[in-house]
Amino acid sequence: MKNKRLIVIVVAVLVVAAGAYKFVLAAPAETHGKVDGTVFVLPKEFLVNLDDGRYAKVNVALVLGKDPLAKAGHGTPPDGYGGMEEEAVVRDVVVDALGDQSAETLSSTAGRERVKRVLRRELNKATDIDVRDVLFPDVTVQ
Repeated sequence: MKNKRLIVIVVAVLVVAAGAYKFVLAAPAETHGKVDGTVFVLPKEFLVNLDDGRYAKVNVALVLGKDPLAKAGHGTPPDGYGGMEEEAVVRDVVVDALGDQSAETLSSTAGRERVKRVLRRELNKATDIDVRDVLFPDVTVQ
């Protein structure tokens, strides 16, 4: 009988010790947000002539893996532009990619997703920026 009671006490102590470790001593698990990276909204919108003679006004945001802001000492950017070191290159790639599209492409969800994939690939090729995703917060096609 004493052996059974001793076994029950040992098991209870082990359960309590494991619970104490889990809730008190163990480091909290690292949590990840739904967006993997830093969202950088390009401060100036794009007004682009499309290949079918119409035009689009688009705001673009990038999900980046690294800090997008320019290093200190690079001067002040012109009004309407942000502090990203390679923003001029980014804007050039975006204008070229959007200008090759039709109004129909930019008006459809599938078309916009295709353009975003092209932009991400081209931006990663043309710049040193780690672009993980491209977002279009606002799109107007006329």
